[in-house]
Amino acid sequence: MPVLGWIVLFCVLGGVLSVLAAGLFLLFPRAVRARLLPHLISFATGALLGAALLALLPHALTNTAADPHMIGLTLLAGLLVFFLLEKMVLWRHFHYVGDEDAEADPAASHDHEHRADGTLILIGDGLHNLVDGVLIAAAFLTDIHLGIVTALAVAAHEVPQEVGDFAILLNSGFSRLRALVFNVLSSLATVVGGVVAWFALQDLTMLLPYVLAVAASSFIYVAVADLIPGLHKHTDARSGAAQITLILLGVAVIALAHSALH
Repeated sequence: MPVLGWIVLFCVLGGVLSVLAAGLFLLFPRAVRARLLPHLISFATGALLGAALLALLPHALTNTAADPHMIGLTLLAGLLVFFLLEKMVLWRHFHYVGDEDAEADPAASHDHEHRADGTLILIGDGLHNLVDGVLIAAAFLTDIHLGIVTALAVAAHEVPQEVGDFAILLNSGFSRLRALVFNVLSSLATVVGGVVAWFALQDLTMLLPYVLAVAASSFIYVAVADLIPGLHKHTDARSGAAQITLILLGVAVIALAHSALH
């Protein structure tokens, strides 16, 4: 299969199929969703950190055309850029944990400090998906196996993210069908980002290590700024043990996939 085919296939996997999986997740009873969502988030945290630190950064640093110091600077710059985007409410989804409660009690959600307008959520989600597509394409242009691992990490965190998106859209007055349609349309930005990046980066291979560093900064930022703080809301020993187990499982899945594919 040509590289573009791999990019489109896995952009769809990381985008559209994640939205459909999140939609199916909403069919479970609310109590079941509330129990399962933190586990999905723990696994996604491990997958993102594993992909960033065990796959993306090593590939960026081992590229002979890349300056390791510039790779580090690019990683730092990426973290700061995502911080600024979060300040603009265009990146962080800030609703991975707790929105099931908001859905259960719309009156309470009205005063929730993180309540956001549904349209703004869609704009931010579209931007995030567009960037994900660029990062997936850059990984595939570097190495097919790295692209697969990167897309798996994207898909792992997209499912709980989309569950949160659905909850906020429903609280913003969207019907379930309308929320599903708009989330699917937003997820198509992943494919757009992937295809545009394929055309733009083919002749700019010297930039690929730095794009991989940006991808690593994206994954690290989402894991540390979005996912982990929500996990700290559950402080009992049993929850902590389950969280660390699933985080390690997420890391292990990425590590094993990366090792097996190579």
